Amino acid sequence: MFRKYSLKNYSFILLLSVIALMILGVFVIESVNDAFVTKQTVGVVLSIVIMLVLSFVDYHFISKFYIPLYIFICALLILVLIAGSTVNNATRWFTIAGITFQPSELSKTILIIFFANFLSKRMEAETINTVRGIVSFVIFWAIPIFLIFKEPDLSTLICITMVLLTMFFISGLSYKIILVALLILIPAFSVFIWYVQQPDQTLLYEHQVKRILSFIYPSEYEDETMQQENSVMAIGSGQLMGKGIGGNDEQSSTTATNLISEQQTDFIFSAVGEAFGFFGSVIIIGIILLIVLQCIRIGRRARDDTGMLIATAMGSLIGYQSFINIGVATRLLPNTGIPLPFISYGLTSLISSAIGIGIVLNISMQRRKY
Repeated sequence: MFRKYSLKNYSFILLLSVIALMILGVFVIESVNDAFVTKQTVGVVLSIVIMLVLSFVDYHFISKFYIPLYIFICALLILVLIAGSTVNNATRWFTIAGITFQPSELSKTILIIFFANFLSKRMEAETINTVRGIVSFVIFWAIPIFLIFKEPDLSTLICITMVLLTMFFISGLSYKIILVALLILIPAFSVFIWYVQQPDQTLLYEHQVKRILSFIYPSEYEDETMQQENSVMAIGSGQLMGKGIGGNDEQSSTTATNLISEQQTDFIFSAVGEAFGFFGSVIIIGIILLIVLQCIRIGRRARDDTGMLIATAMGSLIGYQSFINIGVATRLLPNTGIPLPFISYGLTSLISSAIGIGIVLNISMQRRKY
């Protein structure tokens, strides 16, 4: 479980970058709504402890439990549909003693661990590009994805799928298979967009359809685009240098006037842009990019394929999730709820990401021998 490690290979850059974003997130959340600061601070402290402890736990030991972990997260996703709390027509959370827990957030890291081991074994057996290899991947992907879809949590579904497809690609998926998949998926996506616009469609919920259509036809769905428009206005109001934490003019800040609902979660980047301006936002995006590149760098130097896949997938998860969150806040993407890693309020997201980074830090100390 524990090994003797050489700290000279420990990725202190990754560790410090993550801690910096977590601390910054607390200050940004305080400027939005100080009622969430205490819980977020406790979450940051707990996440740092978990991250540091896991960084010294051999990732091979954790990988031994990849099948029980998969069963565990699928069981949680089923249980939340049966006994979870429903908020805004979504059943995604358990609420115990005032603490909210979201299994779909934890599923991101657990599914990365599972598929890293699943794919590495297929890489060894050279069965990645066989019909059996592809079908088995699709089956193990489809079970948790279906459960997440039923919550519904479309943004998490999309993000996890993007990460798992990235893992499948870097494990050696044939370009011929990728080309065939694209030839099928591109027209299928067009059919999907046409179908959800039909009045009798049953695939998506009404609010999901409105979000998609408001992105395609913004002038016809002004009520649906109001949240994003206010977010863009908040980011623009920060100009080059920002207003600082709390804003220089409380009467004109979007935080003080509540123009953006639940700003501490899915639209936290609007508070970042308002507080720190263009320069500050670019620096924060730069830190996120640094974390992604450090994960990929660790993956390239990993001792084995399992370590390579875990580290690269964690980098992909942080990159994709950040892109979606910032894309929604800046109205580059349709409105969908997903937290900004390490910055948004949410203990499950914070702890889940910390678990993944802790494992990546351990991988950094077990380099491939050339």
